[in-house]
Amino acid sequence: QLQLVESGGGSVQPADSLRLSCAASGRTFSSFVVGWFRQAPGKEREFVAAISWSGGSTYYADSLKGRFTISREIAKNTVALQMDSLKPEDTAVYYCAAKWSTLVAGSKAYAYWGQGTQVTVSS
Repeated sequence: QLQLVESGGGSVQPADSLRLSCAASGRTFSSFVVGWFRQAPGKEREFVAAISWSGGSTYYADSLKGRFTISREIAKNTVALQMDSLKPEDTAVYYCAAKWSTLVAGSKAYAYWGQGTQVTVSS
């Protein structure tokens, strides 16, 4: 069984940056595709970004390209999400998730989920 734990959330001001981290335990993390999702109050969970097991391929939500960067730190068994130029509309609970095989955006394809970390962007 794969366990995922997110960290790095917090409260920041608009235009600030945050770096989220997803740490894995229980299984070899490097075998999985890892994705980040977010859910704002009253809204559905939405796809943010995903990275292949090797780190060689990435996939982003169109609206977030250029501001968010996903990366894989294989030696640390973690996946990071660097978020720059944050906006109030980025406020949400951010989740990391893992799945086998291909990079996809659909949350239902991901079998393993963390508990989430809150990101609040407000002046």
